[in-house]
Amino acid sequence: MDDSTLDRIAEFICGNGENHPEYRSSSKITSFFERSGLPQFVHDGSTRQWWVHEKLKECNREQLAVVLKRLSSPKEYKGDRDKIKSALVMLNEILYVEGFKIKLEGLEPKFEKCDINFSDENGKTSSLFPMPAPDFMALGLESEVGKILVERWEEAQRCVDSKAHLSAIIIMGSMLEGLLLGVLQRNPGKANQCTTAPKDSKSGKVKNFAHWKLAEMIDVAHNVGWLGMDVRQFSHALRGFRNLIHPYEQMASKMYPDADTCNISWLVVQAAVNDLARALEND
Repeated sequence: MDDSTLDRIAEFICGNGENHPEYRSSSKITSFFERSGLPQFVHDGSTRQWWVHEKLKECNREQLAVVLKRLSSPKEYKGDRDKIKSALVMLNEILYVEGFKIKLEGLEPKFEKCDINFSDENGKTSSLFPMPAPDFMALGLESEVGKILVERWEEAQRCVDSKAHLSAIIIMGSMLEGLLLGVLQRNPGKANQCTTAPKDSKSGKVKNFAHWKLAEMIDVAHNVGWLGMDVRQFSHALRGFRNLIHPYEQMASKMYPDADTCNISWLVVQAAVNDLARALEND
């Protein structure tokens, strides 16, 4: 591994500078290496980043792999989703020049090779790194529903990796629909009493949740206080892209999703989960 890459990893471990997920003091650096299976690395009080850099240079391939896995492990950040996501994105930015990246399979970090390409047709950097799946179970969903959503999140990532952007966004839209339907089914009273709940035109009764359209789910979730206005609007945008599953819809709209659209769509699903989790916790 290039020396400059090791220096950036050392900076990441120390948490120097802005935006790093975790700042580690001298004692915390020692504890980190102990958790990484390297108890012989005890900080001696010298400049932290320089010392960590030197220790990383002493590591063999297997030891470096363990250090990198620990840096991207959800356990290292005590399950804090924001820190986990930040750590994974920043770490993959560092490792990109080495031709590989890390993705999470459940709680387990895995290494994957990646093609290095620093410029697209316009000469701009363009890369999309994997994001860990949200904690769908925090919404009180049935275990089988939560499992399906995690599997779809991983399938969407495989589509992104293959540059199948349209397929990825369609799956992300299905995740949004699945998690909203799951939340509605777990909280039927509040949803059915909402004034905007869709009603059958003949009976005047609120429709069964299975017959709600995604647009109706989004609006009701907002009106009962589960989704903020910003997330509601972005969710409708994702719904629009999901509808590109119909060829004539894509032909009429002339929309062709790319990597940037995928990145935004990831964040919409994540934001919806965060809003729902906060709101339902306070209900």
